Amino acid sequence: MIHPKTIFRIIGSLLLLLAGVFFLFGVVSPFLTGNALFGFLVSALSTTLVGLWCCIIGKGSKGEFSRRDSYITITVCWIAFAFFGSLPYWLGGHLPSFTDAFFESMSGFTTTGASILDDIENQPHALLLWRSLTQWLGGLGIVFFTVAILPMFGIDKVQLFAAESTGVSQRKVHSRVTIGSRWIFAIYILLTLSCAVSLKVCGMGWFDAINHAFTTTSTGGFSTRQASVEAFSSPQIEYVLTLFMFLSGINYTLLFLLLFRGKVRDLYRNTEFRVYLFTVLGFTLAITIGLLLQGDMDIEEAFRLSIFQVVSLQTTTGYATADYMQWPPYLWMLLCFAMYCGACGGSSTGAMKCGRVAILAKSIRGEFRRILHPNAVIPVRMDGNTISTSTQATVLTFSCLYFLLIFIGWFVLMIMGLNFIEAYGVSVSSIGNVGPALGAFGPAYSWSAMPAAAKWFSSFLMLVGRLELFTILLMFTTSFWKKR
Repeated sequence: MIHPKTIFRIIGSLLLLLAGVFFLFGVVSPFLTGNALFGFLVSALSTTLVGLWCCIIGKGSKGEFSRRDSYITITVCWIAFAFFGSLPYWLGGHLPSFTDAFFESMSGFTTTGASILDDIENQPHALLLWRSLTQWLGGLGIVFFTVAILPMFGIDKVQLFAAESTGVSQRKVHSRVTIGSRWIFAIYILLTLSCAVSLKVCGMGWFDAINHAFTTTSTGGFSTRQASVEAFSSPQIEYVLTLFMFLSGINYTLLFLLLFRGKVRDLYRNTEFRVYLFTVLGFTLAITIGLLLQGDMDIEEAFRLSIFQVVSLQTTTGYATADYMQWPPYLWMLLCFAMYCGACGGSSTGAMKCGRVAILAKSIRGEFRRILHPNAVIPVRMDGNTISTSTQATVLTFSCLYFLLIFIGWFVLMIMGLNFIEAYGVSVSSIGNVGPALGAFGPAYSWSAMPAAAKWFSSFLMLVGRLELFTILLMFTTSFWKKR
């Protein structure tokens, strides 16, 4: 059974929080470069009115909350935040069309990082800071932040996390969801602050450092420069960003055990982390060799460009220090494989996640062994635990659906006017929340040239990918809306 009053009360409260953030940006805007005051104040007023309206409708709710309510709440919440998050771009006159504004907002909250801005350096600093903050808020999840900071109306928080979580499964930091989420939030803040200070030490100004810290720890990839990280021409900055992108791709529970409990062995014994580490090293080695074979760069430059681009794409951050479309085409394929793999579940990254890749590989190996020994019982194990057949089936279903959606997106985008390579790259990038794609939408270009219909469709794919496919796609099944 669906409880609309509870849903409206939650959405209304979240929108009022968003309105408060808009008002804060309106207050600080006059003290920053550029003028974005009008856009933020009007956005704050509009969001407040709608938030109050939702709270009025939800008045008198009894706190009843079902599993279906959680999926509807998460879906509506993300769409609402993307919608109202687009208002500062549009109402402030910084983007000419609402389509572009919504695309930029959805790309921010889903930490995809694909942008339609062609003049980033000329935008007001308050708007650029808001743009980076959307990724930081979306990195761990909008509802996650709310649960970490405020009590969540006494409803079942576990159901909300299940609808917004990433990966196969996560170990708990604490038995209580609120306390566990606050510990993870603390790690998120610690990574952000450490990244900002490190970038400042390496020569970035505070404004650039804070923005890049927001979009690095959230693995979002928005930059304050049109040429992304390449604009800074600093190997030190590139290595610092590579380190923090890699750390942000690790399961936050493992980071908690490492940083606050000193359990280094738990990190390396974790199968998903080992797959993550070795795939990064493997892709980096292969691409470094490929760049060296071209003969136009030394070992250090080839290694630096390779590891930065691999970590950037595998963690679905999407920063760029080189136009990989100028590299040999077989290196594009390796980078696409990195986009597919992703990093660890329980992090802020997108794509399939290394945990699912590991389970798939072990299931395939087990199937070959069963063919040779049909009477043998061959369990699939990971981290010393047997993976249940239901989990294996879920991983297989997710993987098949993931690739099916890529092909559907590829086909639809070609119908909308993109060529073969561009449509493939945009589909993979959108569903994986990566950012850079291929061809005219590669790392050297914005996505502004895409047709309006393709921008809306890509926004939909971003949301589907960010919420792990099932949360959104459930809305399109008839059984979901049945009373029983």
